[in-house]
Order: sequence, then structure tokens, then C-alpha cells
Amino acid sequence: MKKILSIIFAMAALSFTACDDYIDLTPKGAVTVDSAYTYYELVLMPNRTYWPTCFALLTDDAYCKESKIIGFENTTLDGINYTFNEQADRTEIGQNNLYENAYKYILRYNIVIDNIMSSPGDEHIKQLGMAEALLLRAWEHFVVVNTYAKAYDPSTADTDGGIAIMKKYDLEATPFKSTVADTYDFILSEIDAALPYLQETPDLVGHPSLAYGYGLKALVCLFHRDWQQAKEAAEQCLKLNSELVDYTTISKVTSNTKYRYTAGNPGNPEVLDPTTSSVGFTGTLMYNYGQISKELTDLFDQTKDKRYTLFFQKNSGTGAYAYYFDAGVGASTWLSGATLNRFYYSTVGLRTAEIYLILAECQARLGDLSGAMSTLSTLRKNRIVGYDPSTATANSAKEVMDQIITERRKELLFGFHRFWDLKRLNTEPEYAKTITRVFPVLTTTVAQQTYTLRPDSRLYIIPFPKSARERNPNLTLNTDE
Repeated sequence: MKKILSIIFAMAALSFTACDDYIDLTPKGAVTVDSAYTYYELVLMPNRTYWPTCFALLTDDAYCKESKIIGFENTTLDGINYTFNEQADRTEIGQNNLYENAYKYILRYNIVIDNIMSSPGDEHIKQLGMAEALLLRAWEHFVVVNTYAKAYDPSTADTDGGIAIMKKYDLEATPFKSTVADTYDFILSEIDAALPYLQETPDLVGHPSLAYGYGLKALVCLFHRDWQQAKEAAEQCLKLNSELVDYTTISKVTSNTKYRYTAGNPGNPEVLDPTTSSVGFTGTLMYNYGQISKELTDLFDQTKDKRYTLFFQKNSGTGAYAYYFDAGVGASTWLSGATLNRFYYSTVGLRTAEIYLILAECQARLGDLSGAMSTLSTLRKNRIVGYDPSTATANSAKEVMDQIITERRKELLFGFHRFWDLKRLNTEPEYAKTITRVFPVLTTTVAQQTYTLRPDSRLYIIPFPKSARERNPNLTLNTDE
């Protein structure tokens, strides 16, 4: 008997609740997924979000209001992460829904992958829908492996514990955990299978483009240390979309409408994947994770760098933000009123700005130092008022890399970027960083201490959520907790 999926059923299935196989009755009012085109439409899931609770404060770029940490050093992930507390037990603490969201999205793409080729309809649509679902399934696995496993290290990846690879739609599956190496092999194979069928300009707004496909390959290859392949993919991406927003021409974000949306016209032309562009960073979450540290604040030219002047202000203890943030610590606050619904500030999804940074790093890794500096200059000229490339010099690969790493910190804020960058760079002694944090700064009722996060700290590997481990006994921890 022919199996018909309804969109209502598909969405219910993504809740991870146990249920029977595909149903054959179409609920009243449901839209059935019984053709290639409706499966293709199912690929698009706007506003996918990844809540940052498990990692947001585990970097040197973050600052958090002291009252949200004091007293919670052993009981919440924010408290544990902010004080670099390796003694606390993270395995029993709820992590919001980053892990579950990623696998919900994977299940959605598996529905498409398992059914679209056998559904009635145009062969072109079938191939396109399959390709897009493969590409986005690869991204979700990339999110999970870089958050819940060790960073890729060629010397240990074959034995390092990875994640559960989900290749089929099966709500009852309890897959064994793959290695980090196997997970990357799977992700790269998905991307390579998708690339030949992606559209340069998708027929439907919001669907992943060929530029996004090459951009994702560049990102994955960068983390996989395939410098040459990452460079080639980045160059292919930029051939298709090299546009940068010239921040230096924007005088007041609050009155801007030109770059207000993810896609369409007007829209932010840098956004390569408009459906994967936030980290749950709206509304009240801004008040928990909307500050950058004094260290990061001081990296900006606070008069000429428009990435700072347009989107941040020093915590002053006055105005609308005074209640939520500490004043006098040298940190800065993200101006939500200047960006939400006014300027699309992408925090997760790939942008052309990140592709330039990937290209620059690959050029530096491959010994093309002048090329790397030229690529950096292309980005900086669109961000810094009066930028003069001749003022930026470097005499070694290490000096160029240090500039690239700093530029990544200033450009790629609030998403996974700094957390993932610290993890991957910490596998290289030349770029590993020990982070220290003096806390608290203002509160006098608690003794001030210096907290240290070592490059090899187990905190960088987020434990799989308890709920996921209970559902799948094969999902053993990647840490020694």
C-alpha cells in the first residue's frame, strides 16, 4: 500500500516521540507530501535556531552580568562555563534544545531523502530536492560534531569519539557513535553529492544556492585541515557571490532598511544561507549573551571600525540596557534596537565575509602571505572607515594567522564561531590559547578569583544531553565525566 506522509505528521514526528511507521490516512485539512515538489518544499525550514546555552560563555569573547553567575557556578551551564569549572557535573544539567533541534532538522531532511526520488514528479525537482536535503543534513551533522565531540585532529580523529550519524528516517533507531574521522568523511561525501545539482539562483527564495554549497565545503575542509580543497571551494563560492556590505557607507543602522532581511530585495547580500542564520539570539536571549568582553572590545578601533560603532556601545550603566548589563567593566553591549528588524545581523549561517576569512586562512596556511593579506584587506575596506592596506604588515605566517584569527573574532560574533575556532586552534600548539578570566569584577561580596581554561580542557566537549543518552544507550560520552 502506498505510504503518504502529511506535513502535519512530518512535523509531529520531529518531536522525537515514538510512533508507528508512515501513516496512510491524511488528516482533514492536511497537505499531503505525495509529490516531488511537495518534498522539495519540505526542504525549506526558515529560521532554524540553535540555542547557545551549552557553549555561549565558554570563550574569551563573552561577558555576562555577574548576578547571573554568582551562586550558579555548579548548577547551571552558564555558571560552570563562565567560571571554567571542570569539577562540576554537566551530565545532569539541561542544555535547552540545540542537540534536539539539530536532529529534528536531520529527521526532516531524511524524510525528503528517503522518499523524494520515488515520488511522482519532475526528475529535475527530485534531484534538486535530494541535493538540498543532503547539503543541509551535512550542515546539521557538522554542528553536532563540532559541539559535542573533539575538534578534528588528523593524529587522533580515527579513534576520537564522534556522534550518531543519522542516514535514514527512523524514530526508533539507536545508532552507534561514529568516530570524528568517519563523521567528517560522511559530511564531505554529502556535500560532494549535492554540489552538481544545486542552483546558482534557487527558484524559491530561501533554498540553498550553489554558492552556499561551495561555502559549506570550504568551511568543512578548513576544519578538516584540507587547506587546498578549502581554498578552491572558497574561490568557487566567491566567483558566484563575492558581495560584501560596505559598512562604511552606513551612518545610522537604526534608520537603515536596505539590509533588513535575509533574502529578497531589500536583503543582506552577504547571507549565503538565509535559513540557518540565528543562534536563538533574539528577544530575552540577548540579555544573557549580548555582551562582548573587554578583551574583544579592545580589539576594535572604536572610532573607525563600523562593526563596533554601528552595533555596540560601551556598558555605561545608563539607558535601556542598564538593567541587564554591568557598567564599568569595559565590556560592550550589542545594540538590539539598532539591528533587530533593521539590519539582518547573521550569527550562524554562512556569509561571504566568512568565506573571505576562510580563503585568507588557507592562503596563509599554504604560504601565500601576500595573498592572505590582500584578501583580509578586501574585507577590512568594507568595515573600517579610511582603511589603508599599507598599514597592515606581517613578516611571518604566524603573524598573518594572528591577524586572521583576530579578524574572525571581530567579524563572526555570537554564533558557534569563536567556540569552534578555539577548539580547532587548540589542537595546534602554535595557536593554542589558555584563557584567563578574573571574576567577579564589580561585586564585592564574593571573593575575586582568576579562572583558567586550558587548551585541552574537557569543557570544550559538550556532553550529549541526558535525554538523548537515555533514548540511545549507544551514545556514550566523549568526555571523562
